[in-house]
Amino acid sequence: MRADVERDICIGAGMCVLTAPAVFDQDDDGIVVVLTEEIAPGDETAVRRAVTLCPSGAIRPPRQEAGQ
Repeated sequence: MRADVERDICIGAGMCVLTAPAVFDQDDDGIVVVLTEEIAPGDETAVRRAVTLCPSGAIRPPRQEAGQ
């Protein structure tokens, strides 16, 4: 599974980093950065929670890659 973010609409609240620190970080401007290409099975629940907590909607629900 992959995490998709829209950096253009991120407001830098940091909820994603607090909720799923193995998957998300923030750059020097506070904008979300995805740390990993693939979400580990143990992080899927945290990523889904980050989607619901993101106040700007910048994080999209994880998606399954074709062929997986």
